[in-house]
Amino acid sequence: MAFFGSLFSRQPAPLLGLDISSSSVKLVELGRGKDGGLILERCAIEPLERGWITDGNVEKFDEVAEAMRRVVKKSGTRTRNVAMALPASAVITKKIILPGGMSEQELEVQVETEANQYIPFSLDEVSLDFCVIGPSTSSAGDVEVLIAASRKEKVQDRQGLAEAAGLRPVIVDVESYASRLAASRLIAELPEEGRDMLVALFEVGAFNTSMQVLRNEEVLYDRDQAFGGAQLTQLIVRQYGFSQEEAETKKRNGDLPEDYEGGVLRPFVDSMAQEIARALQFFFTSTPHNRVDYIMVAGGSAALPGLADANTAQTSFPCNLVNPFHGMKIGESVRETKVRRDAPSYLTSCGLAMRRFMQ
Repeated sequence: MAFFGSLFSRQPAPLLGLDISSSSVKLVELGRGKDGGLILERCAIEPLERGWITDGNVEKFDEVAEAMRRVVKKSGTRTRNVAMALPASAVITKKIILPGGMSEQELEVQVETEANQYIPFSLDEVSLDFCVIGPSTSSAGDVEVLIAASRKEKVQDRQGLAEAAGLRPVIVDVESYASRLAASRLIAELPEEGRDMLVALFEVGAFNTSMQVLRNEEVLYDRDQAFGGAQLTQLIVRQYGFSQEEAETKKRNGDLPEDYEGGVLRPFVDSMAQEIARALQFFFTSTPHNRVDYIMVAGGSAALPGLADANTAQTSFPCNLVNPFHGMKIGESVRETKVRRDAPSYLTSCGLAMRRFMQ
């Protein structure tokens, strides 16, 4: 067993947030201004071909590492420390209660003992980390501790990719944790600073859409659906006879026939809104809740025209398009028009980059 000390480590040095999804690699680097506000110093995105990453697994190591090298070069950064993330499906997390007042070494021993009960693998096969959340609300004098564990080969895959791209992996996080960290800034700007509000956060990827329902930074519900932006590409292929690569390029560049918006895009946006409404219905039927206060949508397909309005029409709940850089100063090296367009794609990489400033 290895305590790899990265899921919850603190890293004040310059740091890249690098998110590897099934369709692209996204890079974000943040700084702080003299007023304490965040500055978007660098960001870049590099597409990946279908099949290079499948269900979070690296299928084409050399190709992905080369894409990482390209995105670093494109960004212009000289920073080499990097925070990366594993999909939530690759990480086992468990909150436990331990006696307060223990030293770090005593906690480590106790966590290892407790982990045996919750992890269905030999501890020699996993990377394990823990974080003291705070005093237990149910047991006076005790503390609540979050344990996180992943198979070593999953962690080593991410570390190996970073090293092959000339980077130094210093943090391995969980994708859903990183996206929640970035979203927390935006939730805090809702009325009453978002206190006690139910916020449904959707991240629409190429092949899957993840949903987390949050209240006061606590996850009440999470669910993944097999629905994503790649289905729009398939519709373009069928409608116009383009190859997969042509369709993806034309979709990204907006270079499509005149009837695309009415004949393909609008029906797809309506279909996506229906999927989001269906996911919310699952939440309502499996919990005591029957409404949410806000829907937030992120991911590569979140910026499709009309999606926020379609979600509100389908669900009757207000819907916001996620811009993780909202309220940040935009650095001189960043093309503001492009980053505004792609901003919803950067939620997870922005959360990873924010780890630099966690004390």
